[in-house]
Amino acid sequence: MALRDQLRVMVVDDMSTSRGLITQALDGFGIRNVASTDNGATALKALETAPVHLVISDYNMPEMDGLKLLHQLRSAPKTKGVGFILITGRAEKQIIEYGKKLGMNNFLKKPFEPDELRKCIEAVVGRL
Repeated sequence: MALRDQLRVMVVDDMSTSRGLITQALDGFGIRNVASTDNGATALKALETAPVHLVISDYNMPEMDGLKLLHQLRSAPKTKGVGFILITGRAEKQIIEYGKKLGMNNFLKKPFEPDELRKCIEAVVGRL
């Protein structure tokens, strides 16, 4: 069984268009086990009952931004090992460095092409 058939992914983005584009790209790669939510708090709740291998999160979201979500994930025993990719339109050095310090596995700057997303994911989980 291919990795893409087993991989469980959570997409977290407050913009429905962005969630849709990421989910559509994942589907194009053959990744079908995808959940999505519009903010970090609901993502944390969902991950308690339905763990995933990889979280792809937007940086700029209301209530809990992507790095706060990452911090929460790394602080909890159940989710500390989950792969984490930050997607941001603001790939500023300080954001990326702080993300790496928190344990971010990779990041992608918006806008991006599906092939860039695939390479970003494969750098974290292995070849799809």
